[in-house]
Amino acid sequence: MRQSSATIRDVAREASVSVASVSRAMNGHSSVHPDTRERVLAAAKALGYVPHAGARSLSLSRSHAIGVVLPDLHGEFFSEIVRGMDREVTARGYHLLLSNMHADAERAALAVRAMRGRVDGLIVMAPQLDAQALAEALPPEVPAVLVNAHRGLGRAALRVDNAAGIAASVAHLVGLGRRRLVHVSGPAGNVDASERRDGFLAAMARLAPDVEAVVIEGDFHESSGTAAAATLLARDMPCDGIVAANDMMALGVLGALRGAGVDVPGAVAVTGFDDVPLARYMGLTTVRAPLAGMGERAVARLIDALEGGGLTPDTQVMATELVIRATTPAGAA
Repeated sequence: MRQSSATIRDVAREASVSVASVSRAMNGHSSVHPDTRERVLAAAKALGYVPHAGARSLSLSRSHAIGVVLPDLHGEFFSEIVRGMDREVTARGYHLLLSNMHADAERAALAVRAMRGRVDGLIVMAPQLDAQALAEALPPEVPAVLVNAHRGLGRAALRVDNAAGIAASVAHLVGLGRRRLVHVSGPAGNVDASERRDGFLAAMARLAPDVEAVVIEGDFHESSGTAAAATLLARDMPCDGIVAANDMMALGVLGALRGAGVDVPGAVAVTGFDDVPLARYMGLTTVRAPLAGMGERAVARLIDALEGGGLTPDTQVMATELVIRATTPAGAA
């Protein structure tokens, strides 16, 4: 039998248990015997019973909301991360509260404080904040997972293997015979930008030690990639490969080079980092970072902790993968 107006008492009667046992089983308490939980869930399914979200939150003293604080809410990079988070919270019966902090430590603290009392835990992506500023912004009593943050905060964290990703791009281009490589970096102070820049310099020192590695600073936006390419063209700098620190800057580089009549990839090969959807449409060779997967894992890790698993203060590293497309020549190693 199925009835949309079934109550928790109906489920208790159907499963031959107490109302309290149904509540504990539905809320995932470890004290419930697996056989009892299975019987309760089967009865709830048969009756079409759906727990009342408000009552469930009150009984657990929880909001079933996850606070997410990001540097920005604009662009494909962040939308991919949020897409992964949304997929996981929906599957787990939670919802997201989103806020952004831009690049300001005071704004970060305000964004985090605004979440207190409204969320069960936090996911914070703050690659642009130094460790001290981020530590001061985080309330010690609220469980949190940090994404691509500076090291040494003693919190659960996820990060992309930036150095390995950039090294793969350099090895790919050097393997094609390209040696005069230029790196368009992200902004100073951003941990992802720093790790990718350092990874580029280390890879060049290892794979092309006789060539001076050139770095032009950008800001992760398409316009700074355009400006970097304009600088190279204006100075007539020798360059046969450009390794951009993210896809949007790589696309800016690509547009500027093609607009100036430069053969890509014949004369200059171009690579990016992240593999946002637009990169796929534009045929950009890039380093695929698991953006949606990172969002999913951050949420899963936090909810597992909230539901009794505990948060260990370790850092999980997400592997990257080089994806070769039309902006580098065929036949790469």
